[in-house]
Amino acid sequence: MRRVPPGRPGPRVTLVGGECRDRHEHTTYRGAAVSHAPGTSASPAPPPDIQEAEDLADVVVTGGAGFVGRHLVAALARAGTKVTVVDHAPLGQDVAALPGVRYVRADLRDYGDTLLALEGADTVFHLAGNASGNLSVENPRLDFHLNALATSNVGNAALELGVPRLVFLSSAIVYGTPAHTPIGESHPTGPFLPYGASKLAGEFALLSLHRTAGLPVVIGRSFVIYGPGEDPRRAGGEVSQFLRWQLNERPIPVVGDIDRKTRDFVHVHDMCRALVALAVRGAEGEIYNIGSGTEVSMRALAAAVADVTGRPARLEADDRSLADSFALVADISKLSALGFAPRVTLEAGLTALAAELGPYPELPSVRAAFRREPYARRRRLRPAVRDDRREARIEDRREVRPGAQYEAERAARRDAHGTDGAPACSR
Repeated sequence: MRRVPPGRPGPRVTLVGGECRDRHEHTTYRGAAVSHAPGTSASPAPPPDIQEAEDLADVVVTGGAGFVGRHLVAALARAGTKVTVVDHAPLGQDVAALPGVRYVRADLRDYGDTLLALEGADTVFHLAGNASGNLSVENPRLDFHLNALATSNVGNAALELGVPRLVFLSSAIVYGTPAHTPIGESHPTGPFLPYGASKLAGEFALLSLHRTAGLPVVIGRSFVIYGPGEDPRRAGGEVSQFLRWQLNERPIPVVGDIDRKTRDFVHVHDMCRALVALAVRGAEGEIYNIGSGTEVSMRALAAAVADVTGRPARLEADDRSLADSFALVADISKLSALGFAPRVTLEAGLTALAAELGPYPELPSVRAAFRREPYARRRRLRPAVRDDRREARIEDRREVRPGAQYEAERAARRDAHGTDGAPACSR
């Protein structure tokens, strides 16, 4: 495991607590002025060149309209592979126009939709689902349906259709709070977010199908992915967030301990290479960590952002919540045994991303959420709401029936069932 040296408070990283400065007119990256207009992006980074993708024939990418999916689809299309994108969200024109790419709109929570979407596939990359820990905290049932139920449907459909290879992209969040670092695939799982629980449930569903029916599945657990094309309104990764705050000349807010909180950042192009490696050479029924193998603290990340943008970074640390102030770093030796090695360094990834974003990009709007307010108030109101609804239904009936007729029907139901309508329960 490699470690990025932490920055020191001073020229590169400064801890602040005050208001931000006024904006300047120009932003430079290592002395090179950015020429595109403020608020816009440079041309998207080209897809990675993955020669192994030429070995794949008819590929389905679920979630191909998402962040990782778009890059994977572009890389596969570049290699001449026929790709079907399966997603509930619309596909961007830049991806839809690629040669050999077609789009199928489907809801993978529906098994019929799933069967139709995967028909004829030789390889399925299952990337679809909820990727937001915040959403899983706010709406855990939706998160479970999108991640666990949909993944179970994909696995069963792949088995029924005889798909030769299924690659499922899970998450390192399934490990929970790590007991040690770097984290190997045998590390105990103990997710503390509903998102991690739903991802782990998806893994269990697929592995059970592998063990009982021979489903040819390979699972990758991603660490923190970053790169061009992230949506600042949904993406919670620190690399993009830090850079966006810095490019707007604002203090960088950090939740947790800036030295104890360390992460393994993997560029989306390396993620695509790893996924293809799993499809071509991964062992069925096995799990592989996908990361860079490099530990980066929040202070070190801020120092790297400062170096790339050419001016000091100002950190605004909020250490009131230390729920995620731990080291989340991958042991990628198992993946490396397949011939994979990360190619994009953090410095190179940051430099390219800064050039793509340009000065004053849209600011991030995602803040980490580990708890929500309980439903206590809702529970207190629920009996009253239920009674009000029942009375409203009774009033509706009274409006459409004459009073005497309504009372006669109600008495008849009581005589027949012992209640106003429902059969009496046997105890």
